[in-house]
Amino acid sequence: MLIKLFLILLLLPVLAQAVPLNIEQTAPGVYVHHGQHLNIDTGYGGDICNVGFIVGNTAVAVIDSGGSPRVGRELREAIRQVTDLPIRYVINTHFHPDHVLGNAAFKDDHPVFVGHHNVAAGMMQHRDAYLKNQPSWVGKDAEGSEMIPPSLSISGVETLDLGGRVLQLSAQPIAHTNSDLTVFDLETATLWTGDLLFIERTPSSDGDIRGWLQVITQLRQIPARRVVPGHGPVSLDWQGALDNEQRYLALLLDYIRNAIKQDRSMEQTIAGFPASENGKWVLFDTVNKRNIALIFPMLEWE
Repeated sequence: MLIKLFLILLLLPVLAQAVPLNIEQTAPGVYVHHGQHLNIDTGYGGDICNVGFIVGNTAVAVIDSGGSPRVGRELREAIRQVTDLPIRYVINTHFHPDHVLGNAAFKDDHPVFVGHHNVAAGMMQHRDAYLKNQPSWVGKDAEGSEMIPPSLSISGVETLDLGGRVLQLSAQPIAHTNSDLTVFDLETATLWTGDLLFIERTPSSDGDIRGWLQVITQLRQIPARRVVPGHGPVSLDWQGALDNEQRYLALLLDYIRNAIKQDRSMEQTIAGFPASENGKWVLFDTVNKRNIALIFPMLEWE
């Protein structure tokens, strides 16, 4: 019995160690973990968005931390499989829970938490609801979840230096949310869009669809070789991916505007969306209905 207890105690540190997330090196020093296409409202487990990190000569920057402390710990372990350089920055591309509730896993690294100048307000506005729902979203992995606002807020365009590697951070106008931040790695011309770009998964609006369409036009001007979207695979044909997203958002905007002009109710509008986009996107039925319910009241007051 004493031997068994001794063995259990001996194995506890091993059992408690986080298993590293599966990562892909998409360019030299650029590592991405691809989230699953699951619905956040049905116990999604905290792992639906793309998260990752960039390694410079002297430091590491994390880009989004996942939807729970466990996912954050597994991301941190993946980093430690690659490098022992200090984790200097944790960058959040916006305030949504699947992107920020892994931040707590990096507290002991004492990084600079970085976000759009509106991220802190968005985190605080939604904090109670997110933390209340977290157990239903991720189960026991909710333990230790907290909202950690940025200690460095980005307005306009600013740069971070990882040692011979410069990241260009751009605060975007209201689009997917009111706090969207893009990260452009100048070394490899890799653009991290956050949820300004969805590939495969239905784009989800929580800001201003009109502004989002304008931001898509601006993103096209960035001299990127590849794009890491908020959801979906890394793409070299990122202009084509933007085409798909723009087509859906433009159709959605025109459809809702016409429904309002025809004095249709929100319920009628949700039920009558054209079938042309169905089958082109994952989780389309659920997310599209949610988009219409959010956008319809905004456009009523145009």
